[in-house]
Amino acid sequence: MTTLVFGHKSPDTDSTGSPIIWAWYLNEIKGEKAEAVFLGEPNTEAAFVLEKWSCPKPRIVTEFDAGQKVVIVDTNNPAELPANINDLDITAIIDHHKLVGGLETSGPIDITIRPLACTATIMVDLMGDDADKMPDWVKGMVLSCILSDTLEFRSPTTTDHDRALAAKLASELNLDLNAYASEMFEAKSDISAFSDAELIRMDSKEYAVGDTKFRVSVLETTAPKIVLDRKDSIMASFADVAKEDGVDEVLLFVVDILKEEATLFVPNDLVKGVAEKTFGATVDGNTVVLPGIMSRKKQIIPNLKV
Repeated sequence: MTTLVFGHKSPDTDSTGSPIIWAWYLNEIKGEKAEAVFLGEPNTEAAFVLEKWSCPKPRIVTEFDAGQKVVIVDTNNPAELPANINDLDITAIIDHHKLVGGLETSGPIDITIRPLACTATIMVDLMGDDADKMPDWVKGMVLSCILSDTLEFRSPTTTDHDRALAAKLASELNLDLNAYASEMFEAKSDISAFSDAELIRMDSKEYAVGDTKFRVSVLETTAPKIVLDRKDSIMASFADVAKEDGVDEVLLFVVDILKEEATLFVPNDLVKGVAEKTFGATVDGNTVVLPGIMSRKKQIIPNLKV
């Protein structure tokens, strides 16, 4: 049986690249039949990366047969995975997020969760000397994942190990890191083709604080004004998105990559309370700027209070 490798819903660059990287490793190095698949449409930056490295977009799969062999990457949260995930034959998990719980396997499996900025970095470590066999397009995918997840090393999740691997790969690929990162972020900032609801879901995760379920959405951009100019219509879509997705509230953070700050949309008293209790912010109006907030994984989700 072919092993399907996938990341979380609403795939960003790491959840786009990592399944492809690991499927290459299983197929070409381990001699195991594997296929990378997506649980949804990749965002604009991830789509740019696929084109940049001439990598065909994997097929999107939304329903899986019970017993299907799978490897989960870049998440361990059941809320971000297929509804019947515990009916599948999970053979491995490779991730860099906190352990959430709720997954069930039919037997012992390989689990690797490490405090690095990027799943792709972990994968290169797991490959050991076989990483030297990566063709340029795989190296390019790894580099892209690192630059995306670290926001070109601006994110507090960045480690020296991520930085060193990125520098090594850029050298081998004869790429200017800064120039390539700028290309990626420009692609990420192009949101003109997306509806308000699509923007909210583009890079989002479900997370519960007590009895309150949130959709925690992040839009990372070098051109925040483009998003902020749509603030009123985006916030007007929060209620419908929350209802359709079965959550209580949407939290949308617009991360300014260059200024290294986030703007949180504040549509009501619940979100105002979250801003005040979580970040110690003073809220005056329907947005609040949060200096230094860059990482949902390290700075937002672990600290959320209602």
